[in-house]
Amino acid sequence: MVKITFPDGAVREYAEGITAMEIAKSISEGLAKKVLAASVNGNIWDATRPISQDSSLKLLTWNEADGKYAFWHSSAHLMAEAVEATFPGVKFWVGPPVEKGYGFYYDIDLGDHKLTEEDLTKLEKKMSELARQNNPYIRKEISKADALKYFTEKGDEYKLDLLQNLEDGNITFYTQGGFTDLCRGPHVPGTGVIKAIKLTSIAGAYWKGDEKNKQLTRIYGVTFPTQKELDEYLQMLEEAKKRDHRKLGKELGIYTMDDDVGQGLIMWLPNGTVVIEELEKLAKETELKAGYKRVVTPHIAKESMYLTSGHLPYYADSMYPPMEVDGEKYYLKAMNCPHHHKIFAAEPKSYRDLPYRLAEYGTVYRYEQSGELFGLMRVRCLHMNDAHIYCTREQFADEFRAVNEMYQKYFAIFGIEKYVMRLSLHSPDKLGKKYVNEPELWKETEEMVRRVLIESKIPYVEVQDEAAFYGPKIDVQIFSVIGREFTLATNQVDFSQGASFKLQYTTPDNRTETPLIIHRAPLGTHERFIGFLLEHYAGNLPLWLSPLQVKVLPISDKFIDYARMVLDTLKNADIRAEIDDRPEKIGRKIRDTEMAKVPYMLIIGEKEVNEQKVSVRRHRKGDLGALDVQVFVNQAVAEIRERVSG
Repeated sequence: MVKITFPDGAVREYAEGITAMEIAKSISEGLAKKVLAASVNGNIWDATRPISQDSSLKLLTWNEADGKYAFWHSSAHLMAEAVEATFPGVKFWVGPPVEKGYGFYYDIDLGDHKLTEEDLTKLEKKMSELARQNNPYIRKEISKADALKYFTEKGDEYKLDLLQNLEDGNITFYTQGGFTDLCRGPHVPGTGVIKAIKLTSIAGAYWKGDEKNKQLTRIYGVTFPTQKELDEYLQMLEEAKKRDHRKLGKELGIYTMDDDVGQGLIMWLPNGTVVIEELEKLAKETELKAGYKRVVTPHIAKESMYLTSGHLPYYADSMYPPMEVDGEKYYLKAMNCPHHHKIFAAEPKSYRDLPYRLAEYGTVYRYEQSGELFGLMRVRCLHMNDAHIYCTREQFADEFRAVNEMYQKYFAIFGIEKYVMRLSLHSPDKLGKKYVNEPELWKETEEMVRRVLIESKIPYVEVQDEAAFYGPKIDVQIFSVIGREFTLATNQVDFSQGASFKLQYTTPDNRTETPLIIHRAPLGTHERFIGFLLEHYAGNLPLWLSPLQVKVLPISDKFIDYARMVLDTLKNADIRAEIDDRPEKIGRKIRDTEMAKVPYMLIIGEKEVNEQKVSVRRHRKGDLGALDVQVFVNQAVAEIRERVSG
């Protein structure tokens, strides 16, 4: 018999070899119909896989993220089966669920065939046909020798390459219908649960993400348990296209890129620079009130500093290659923390100086693979709302809580109603490889972070093996008004670099101790956050953030002089304003200003001049009536000062 512990703490005994699906059926047939997979001792398993030892068990349905993971992973295999049936002889690389998104993809070598939209339609129909067969996903453990033989006979160099790094005894195949693949799982019980299918796009993807390798065809798709859910998702997708930050960024003159400058290197146009300055103003005001000290650090540093911090070799793949100057190797700055640690160490510190908070909108450079670059979301030069807090263990909870409260304040300002904190933990079996080898400190700091989150009643989920190499971290996941998920920023605990940099403070009893370090970036980077804001607001930025806040529209040249007086009044109140003095009809001027998403229009004709007023129109809301100029100015200034979200 095996003891099964359920999420509510209940323990039941079952015969050895029972499956999660059988357990679900023993509880309720209705529950069993919803089960897609299971979490067994924290690992996602097939619901049909036997359980042979005492275990904790959570049944996974569509409502859980891990349930969706198994569903979309299985859908990728279903798509591969359809592709192989339609184009015999194709070869497959990898086909995972989309990370932190919806759906799945598969990278495929189609030989000489170039995939078309018509092909996607055919493949969707084939997938639906195969799904209706309700073929089970069958797991088979296989020796490395037999796996190598199987893919050698198929002539599949991609799977053979994957097998090189797999240990014998840990290799599994999965088969559904006529398709077999090298895979560790998990999968749903059968193809029949996949009811609604849409293949969304085709892209090129270099093998292993390396542009020096062959380009494969990547097919993206999404599936749902019901057609209604698919329809709702596709509707959201259409709305997302309208809100694409790359499209809006060009239309609103926010940023540009140029091949002569380089891939992933953003140039901010005047309008985008205004948005940056407003965000920095918000951050500086907030951080000043919270007791932060501002610093500025260089864009390069010697190799020795990154060896001390541990970023070399852990982070080398994400850093630009070194340059040699005066016989020394220098790197472009990929992170601000080592520089801040040096500033902390520049002057002696006592317990009276702690917590010591350093803040900087620091410029960092990350070498992202060219195939992973994406608008403002994945770039190679980033401007980060970075800060580091040096504190005692006794101060940690209050400081970490204050950082989370700062996040929540920003959420309120930007109208972010849905968010979740991802508590990223280490993996004990990777200590000394991926993570600093301090098992007791890992356990202590992870529990410290968990306790603050629980006490603060902040929504969070735990994920294994995603911590920073020097400590646990929180990744802040936010959702736009249409439900799209974005990774905003990170909040990290560092128990390692303080010792590496010999950072110390004097205690009340005149001893020296090493401070704990909190790395935080509540507004993330300008690049990612502005990309989010453009999509969140659909380009309709709130008044305080809008590059141009007011447009003055005289009906004809007769009213230009009064219009310019109004413009001067606006500018004297630090309102960003322009005048449209083109010889166009007022209807055209209004339409053009609406298209430019300017929050306010002030229309001036004979009546307005005679009454010394302005007719006010609000973007997307229309006519608000006539106001005295100073009354409008006072209202606009108050809206800007209070940072009304729109």
